[in-house]
Amino acid sequence: MWKVKKLIKNLQKARGAGTSMISLILPPGTQVSLTTTMLKEEQGTATNIKSRVNRLSVLGAITSALQRLKLYSKGIPPNGLIVYCGTIITDEGKEKKVTIDFEPFKAVNTSLYLCDNKFHTEALGELLQDDEQFGFIVMDGNGCLFGTVCGSSRAVLHKFSVDLPKKHGRGGQSALRFARLRLEKRHNYVRKVAETATQVYVPNGAVPSVRGIVLAGSADFKDELLKSDLFDQRLKKIVVKMVDVSYGGENGFAQAIELSTDALANVKFVQEKKLISSYFDEIARDTGKYCFGVRDTLSGLEMGAIKVLIIYESLDTMRVTLKNNQTNEQTILNLTPAQMEDDANFIDKETGVELETVHKDLLIEYFAENYKSFGCELQFITDRSQEGSQFVKGFGGIGGILRWAVDFGQIAEYIEQDGKEWDQSSSDEGSDSGGDDDYDPDADFGF
Repeated sequence: MWKVKKLIKNLQKARGAGTSMISLILPPGTQVSLTTTMLKEEQGTATNIKSRVNRLSVLGAITSALQRLKLYSKGIPPNGLIVYCGTIITDEGKEKKVTIDFEPFKAVNTSLYLCDNKFHTEALGELLQDDEQFGFIVMDGNGCLFGTVCGSSRAVLHKFSVDLPKKHGRGGQSALRFARLRLEKRHNYVRKVAETATQVYVPNGAVPSVRGIVLAGSADFKDELLKSDLFDQRLKKIVVKMVDVSYGGENGFAQAIELSTDALANVKFVQEKKLISSYFDEIARDTGKYCFGVRDTLSGLEMGAIKVLIIYESLDTMRVTLKNNQTNEQTILNLTPAQMEDDANFIDKETGVELETVHKDLLIEYFAENYKSFGCELQFITDRSQEGSQFVKGFGGIGGILRWAVDFGQIAEYIEQDGKEWDQSSSDEGSDSGGDDDYDPDADFGF
C-alpha cells in the first residue's frame, strides 16, 4: 500500500516537455490486440506533430508502451494493467525516459489513455480511498445475489434464482396445504441463502473475509434472514445496514450500494474511535501499557513491547540519516518540518563540522516498511473524529498500546545517569594520566 502511495507521489511530481507522457489504464478483460491497434493509430497521428522534439518524444513513449504490452500477450492481469511511460525532466533539468507497468492491488474499473505533460494518477488515488471490503446480500422473490464492494470496485461472487409460489385464495379445502407448502419453500429459500452466505463470506471457516454485511431486498426476506438462527452468527454480528431496494439481481445490487454509502463510511470511522478510546483507556487507568512521542515509541519498538502501533496518516516527521565526513560516523535524527529548517540540527555540536545528509524520508514510511520486524500491528488514524484530533494534537500523532507496562521516564533517567557516569570516568582517567598541560588530542591520536 505504501509503495503505491510513494509511487503516486513521485508520478504526480513528474513533469515533461510537451505531451510526451502517456498514462494507460486497462481494466480486467480488455483485449490487448485492440489496445495495440489503438496505439498504432496514435503512432500514425503523432507523426504529424510539427515540433520535432515533441514528435520524437511522443513516438518514443508510444513505442515503449507497445513494447510493454507485448509482455502481456496472453492477457491482461486479473486486476487490470497500468502503464506510465514518457520523457520527464529531472530536478537537474535533464531529460530521462521512464517506463512503469504493474498490476494494481485491486481491480480497476476505469479505462484511460492520455498524452499530456504529466502522468494522470486519479484512478490510482481512487483505489487507495478505501481498502476495506464489504459484502452485499440482495434477495427477493426471484433469487439472491452475493457481491462485494471494495472502494470503487464491485464484484458479483455468486447468484441463483428461485421459483416461489405466490399467495392466492384458491384451493378450497387444500388452501391450508398450499399455504404450508408456500411457507416451507420460503423457509428452504432462507436456509439456502444462509448456507451460501457462510460459504461465500467465511471461506476459511474461521473469520469473515469482509468488514461488514449489507442486507438488501424488496420484500421481508432480509428481515427473516437476519432473525433466523440459520444465519451464521459471525456474519450476523457484522451486519451494518438493511436497505429496501426496488429490484433484485445486479440492478438491486447497484441500488443497495448507493443507499448504504453513509453506513460504509461510518464503519471505518467507528473502528478508529474504538481504537483510540482503548488507547485513552490505558492512559486513564494508568496501566503503564502505553507510549506516545517519537522517542518513546521507537524505544518501545526496539524492546518489542508495542502490540499496536498507532500513527496519524499525515504525520510529517522526517527520518534523516546524517554523516560526519571527518569521523565517518552516521547519526539518525527524527525531525519535524520546523527542525528541518534549523541549520543547527545539521552541525556536529562537539566539532562544529557540517553534517552531510545521506538519506531522508518520512518517518511514517519507515514504520510502514519495518513494523512487521518489530512484531506489532500498524494502525493509521485520521484527525476527523474528536478522539483522532485529540490524539494528533495532544500526543503528537504517534503512540502505541503495549504488551506490558514500561516506565519510559525511568529508562530515560537511567540512560542520562549512565552517560554522566561515563563522562565522569573519562575525565578521571584523563586526570590520572600525569596532568600533562601540553596534552594535544589531535597530535596524540594522529588526527
